[in-house]
Amino acid sequence: MENLQQNIKWPENVIIADADYIDSVAFNLSVNFERMLERRIDKADLARWIDCVALDGGLRPGNNNTQVVLVHGKETTALENFLPANYKTELDGMAFTDQLGEFCMAALNVEDMVQHDDFLLDIIGTVCQQRDVRRIMIIPNAEEGTLYNDICETLRRLDAQIDDKRITLFTMEPLRGGNFRQELLGYSLMNALGIRGDEFAQKN
Repeated sequence: MENLQQNIKWPENVIIADADYIDSVAFNLSVNFERMLERRIDKADLARWIDCVALDGGLRPGNNNTQVVLVHGKETTALENFLPANYKTELDGMAFTDQLGEFCMAALNVEDMVQHDDFLLDIIGTVCQQRDVRRIMIIPNAEEGTLYNDICETLRRLDAQIDDKRITLFTMEPLRGGNFRQELLGYSLMNALGIRGDEFAQKN
């Protein structure tokens, strides 16, 4: 994690996402809603999804600075269900600005010697220990393995250091435990996929 600390100057707001996981969830939602709504679902708008996560995490319009960290497998070169998608040419080192401020992107691939979940946990631990970081939004794959419990344990261990931080974890369904807020991931992804609530009323 030394390189990570040297290469990224952590701002007040940080979003940490398992990019392989959100890509998989976006695909599943697209397939299910195409069948349900009987229309084509376009690829998710990544910037819109990031905005939704930021809002759910407590960010409000203003001159904010947010670091977005997308963790992906070494063999994965691009998101398949989002636009923009290519980690190297379209995302890593790029930024965008809107009513919520500036969002700087970093795409980090999992190294050979490290397990995917361990890499994500190391990043979470590193960010939580940054004095200037005040708001952290985490999107892990909490559906498989022990990662959710490992995150809970990591944050419990860092309790004194995160006392003044607002930490929000995004999952597909509410999970018990943890000294953090929880939000449902599906809502932000549906928004990014262009799925509107009124479409369901029209189908009924």
